[in-house]
Amino acid sequence: MIHQYKNNGYDIVMDVASGSVHVVDDVVYDAVALLEPVMGELAAAAPIPADVRERAAVILRKTYPDQDVEEALNEVQELIDAEELYTKDIYQNYVMDFKKRKTVVKALCLHIAHDCNLGCRYCFAEEGEYHGRRALMSFEVGKKALDFLIANSGNRRNLEVDFFGGEPLMNWKVVKQLVEYGRSQEETHNKHFRFTLTTNGMLLNDEIMDFCNREMSNVVLSLDGRREVNDRMRPVRGSGSSSYDIIVPKFQKFAKSRAGRDYYVRGTFTRNNLDFCEDVKHFADLGFDQMSMEPVVSDPAEPYAIREEDLPQILEEYDKLAKEYIKRKKEGRGFNFFHFMIDLNQGPCVAKRLSGCGSGVEYLAVTPWGDLYPCHQFVGHEEYLMGNVDEGIVRTDIRDEFKLCNVYAKEQCRNCFARFYCSGGCAANSYNFHGRITDTYEIGCEMQKKRIECAIMIRAALTDMQEETEPA
Repeated sequence: MIHQYKNNGYDIVMDVASGSVHVVDDVVYDAVALLEPVMGELAAAAPIPADVRERAAVILRKTYPDQDVEEALNEVQELIDAEELYTKDIYQNYVMDFKKRKTVVKALCLHIAHDCNLGCRYCFAEEGEYHGRRALMSFEVGKKALDFLIANSGNRRNLEVDFFGGEPLMNWKVVKQLVEYGRSQEETHNKHFRFTLTTNGMLLNDEIMDFCNREMSNVVLSLDGRREVNDRMRPVRGSGSSSYDIIVPKFQKFAKSRAGRDYYVRGTFTRNNLDFCEDVKHFADLGFDQMSMEPVVSDPAEPYAIREEDLPQILEEYDKLAKEYIKRKKEGRGFNFFHFMIDLNQGPCVAKRLSGCGSGVEYLAVTPWGDLYPCHQFVGHEEYLMGNVDEGIVRTDIRDEFKLCNVYAKEQCRNCFARFYCSGGCAANSYNFHGRITDTYEIGCEMQKKRIECAIMIRAALTDMQEETEPA
């Protein structure tokens, strides 16, 4: 399968199955498209049939000089011979092996606090309540969760634990206790914990920042962008006052103190700020260099929900952001944007390319009282309650369902060029919009495809920039 597109002056050809990406000139671009109907059906690395090559040449000569056409067709054949063009999808037969694999849990999302001090209007967790009661996780429950992770991680050494909420800092004492306990178990069990924290920043102070800089491999800082954008959707709970004025100075200090350690500022854009490129630029102007901006996923009836008719503006905004990204890199004041960071040299392993985040199998969420769910977005949906930290996984049928949730189980993914980059999208979004995990959230798909196209174009532009600066 071939995907071709033009973006910011670049002609880009993607060979989906092999993951090869080629920046080509106009004549090669057109040649690839002309040959696709035939070459896509032939065996891998097959020579271009003489009659097919001639028919393509006749069409191309109407636009391009004979020599350019001959060189272009030779270049296409070289790419075919190198198995970088018109390659076959070899992964579908690999899928059934997933269910046979021994289940290894490698990550937990600990809902350390089902409570929050902000009143975010779009919060899927209902201001931290998750369709249930407010609660803080006890040390005893958290300890059992870490013991469960160790016991079910097999030979895997590196384990991940994210302290999540609500707002985790509302239960800070237990966060510290669990980090201390996790560290105490590492040598005994030959494990290493990678702790992360997601926070709205309201309770940040110097002691918390210092502890996080010692113990947290990554910290996610929630902020939606410009003051008016943030405060419209993320007011202080109860008073409705500005959270921006409280948290931005803390986030600036915290980000600076990370000193090379991972962090990122994570925003959410809604129908109220479809010009979200301005919010990303605002992050950069505040001094943040690691950031993400995610589309809100909500009930379509909500006034802030993103709708299908918003897509043209959103896709144009991603193009605008990509150009700004390149511009600032060239000016020496660049930043990293999560969705533009794609590894084109190696990429993720086959299992991740096919099945995504591993929710319900390798990754689980733990409620304050110890229930296990496939991920944080399923918490409160009792039909996806998998077990608890005392008994372990009881509903193995749910785990098996998630094992086979992959790009070949989703009809819309099978012929999508982005399937090995997004790995089928979010199972929770599929469930929320279609009532099953093997469907797709169509609006999200369109945005993801555009982000991937922009990311590849950016890579081409930055490669050109590097070549321009290298000495001859």
